[in-house]
Amino acid sequence: MADFVGAVDQGTTSTRFMIFDRTGAEVGRHQLEHAQLMPRAGWVEHDPLEILRNTETVIRVALRDTGLGAADLAALGITNQRETTVVWDRRTGRPLHNAIVWQDTRTDRIATALHRDGRAELVRERTGLPPSPYFSGGKLQWLLEHVDGLRTAAERGDAVFGTIDTWLLWHLTGGADGGVHVTDVTNASRTMLMDLESLDWDDELLAIFGVPAAMLPEIRPSAEVYATATAVLPGVRIAAALGDQQAAMVGQVCFAPGEAKNTYGTGNFMLLNTGTEVVRSKSGLLTTVCYQFGDAAPVYALEGAIAVTGAAVQWLRDQLGIITDAAQSETLAARVPDSGGVYFVPAFSGLFAPYWRSDARGAIVGLSRFDTGAHIARATLEAICYQSRDVIQAMERDSGVRLDVLRVDGGVTANALCMQLQADILGVPVSRPAVAETTALGAAYAAGLAVGFWSSTDELRENWREARRWAPSWSAEQRADGYAGWQKAVQRTLDWVDVG
Repeated sequence: MADFVGAVDQGTTSTRFMIFDRTGAEVGRHQLEHAQLMPRAGWVEHDPLEILRNTETVIRVALRDTGLGAADLAALGITNQRETTVVWDRRTGRPLHNAIVWQDTRTDRIATALHRDGRAELVRERTGLPPSPYFSGGKLQWLLEHVDGLRTAAERGDAVFGTIDTWLLWHLTGGADGGVHVTDVTNASRTMLMDLESLDWDDELLAIFGVPAAMLPEIRPSAEVYATATAVLPGVRIAAALGDQQAAMVGQVCFAPGEAKNTYGTGNFMLLNTGTEVVRSKSGLLTTVCYQFGDAAPVYALEGAIAVTGAAVQWLRDQLGIITDAAQSETLAARVPDSGGVYFVPAFSGLFAPYWRSDARGAIVGLSRFDTGAHIARATLEAICYQSRDVIQAMERDSGVRLDVLRVDGGVTANALCMQLQADILGVPVSRPAVAETTALGAAYAAGLAVGFWSSTDELRENWREARRWAPSWSAEQRADGYAGWQKAVQRTLDWVDVG
């Protein structure tokens, strides 16, 4: 009898495979990082073959280390970095270009042109997304325009497109020898090519971006059996695919309208469940599909996406060299009682929600001779929290719902100082669940629901446990003064590059 469910969590910086039991407890994992390729300023790429190899490796190692085999898994779910765009040859399985990562800004001018010629409102109305370099449609247009022979191959069906979920699903189910070419509604909703209400590719949007329909995957629900895996997991049913942030909503059991979570990873992503209603944002948020389980009606969400949060800590490590590992950011920042008036706005790829300013670039402001690396480290942690406050305030304006507690997950939540600062800057408690890696858990939950491993979302709610809670300690005046300084700092980053 299969007593476990597996989940591939393919993220921006690493790939992990996790195994969960019926209580939602982790019983095994393995994780590998992959290279971040930056051929030019503003360009970010991944090697799709490296990601595929790492995926196969982490599955094998996690099973070996736990003494389990494929037969012990009732199902496999996949969750993935969203918007990252891959094109490959259907006949060989070879990528035709490196994957263009969601952080990449090379398509600034494509997005700007849509705003300039008046088509931005059509894109926003159909998809719930403002034209931005963030989303897949512009990246796919760029590839079609710049990769020799790609358009011709795409039109005859030999070159195909997918986000990372699609790339992995195709290979894990046979690749060139019968692999399924599908994506789910959550990932498709991040392309600027899918109609948010019909949940199908939109011919007018395809024409705007010049995308041949023949290269697109079939759009399916987030939880259903897509196919049976071959090779590394022979016989295991692949039964879920969700973009990572939607998977975290499932992992945090945010199944009721009004429930929200914030995931702290390379970037930050806050989602608010709005039920089966499509809520159009007036405050700079995205309207997106939250999940669709089988033939049930889709559930939607408002989302605030922040491009650089945990990645700012990586920048302290890899570019500035003031820390040697991410955990050291907490100990360094704790050496000082505050940031000494320093603000760091890590707009390396522009600003996402609620600003949507691709002309912005990163800035450290308020420096004096007094300030040290510790102040910059603390300002980095505060930047994660201030950006989250920007999004939460926009969410409250759109939904009319006042946040009373923030559920958090993701790698940065291991930083207790950062979570305390988040409570202080928001003025509400912050709650971390027992399983902090809720993206993988959500993919496992969705796959388990699809095959009957779990009977209902109510059963999943019973698994949720709080591990730690942080209460606000700042005064209202301290909170207001700090946020006023942050807003001034944000203004200093705008109009820095010409994207017209």
